Amino acid sequence: MLVLKAAILLVVLCISLNKCMGQSIPACKYPTSQWCDTYDIAGKCGVLEHCVSSNATKSNGMSVNVSLYYESLCPGCRFFLTKQLMPTLIMLEDIMNIELVPYGNAQEKQAEKYIFICQHGEDECLGNMIETCMLNKMGVSAYKVIDCMESAANVLNAAKPCAELFSPDTPWDAVMDCVKGDLGNQLMHANALKTEALKPPHQYVPWITINGEHTDDLQNKAMSSLFNLVCSLYQGEKPAACTVGLKSKRGSYC
Repeated sequence: MLVLKAAILLVVLCISLNKCMGQSIPACKYPTSQWCDTYDIAGKCGVLEHCVSSNATKSNGMSVNVSLYYESLCPGCRFFLTKQLMPTLIMLEDIMNIELVPYGNAQEKQAEKYIFICQHGEDECLGNMIETCMLNKMGVSAYKVIDCMESAANVLNAAKPCAELFSPDTPWDAVMDCVKGDLGNQLMHANALKTEALKPPHQYVPWITINGEHTDDLQNKAMSSLFNLVCSLYQGEKPAACTVGLKSKRGSYC
């Protein structure tokens, strides 16, 4: 599907600039997956009109908002993020928004700084913190980095290589300064507050809310096929991808 989306963007570029059929296309140092990350990049790559139109669709109140409350080393969370959430975002990014909240079943204690205790140990706390800081420092590029990390055999070992691959403009030192400093501590505290404020309270992870709502039915449908759920809930004109569908893949819980 990435190839398909790249082809679609190229067609948009050709039409907007009237430079197809062997004629030149302006040089663009960014991969197609990043063309709509910022308006500056969109302008440099000649797809500003397309990206503005896409963002207008997402900001008109019709888009489906999916929030994932998870833990970096939880097997069920990793499965849902890599096999359901990210593939659905790639296919349906024009009609959905996502939010990642790395914290899950962790606990916090207040001392000079907040101290966090995680379900799968200290490595998970570090993974949660790294991904939280990535979200703060990288913006939407963090989604690709986190997907890369969670797809790897070792989440922590994959963090730096994935960051260098999918967010090369973000210095790794900036991420680690956040992880080790006050900013990361406060960001994780914010994740704790957000998780603790869930209504109904979360009972396990992955815990999924759709447009701010959690029910057993929504959870089960999201775990079975998030793609079909988003397509069914979208109130605007259905994108062509919704006629294709994705095979159901169900994960487990932590």
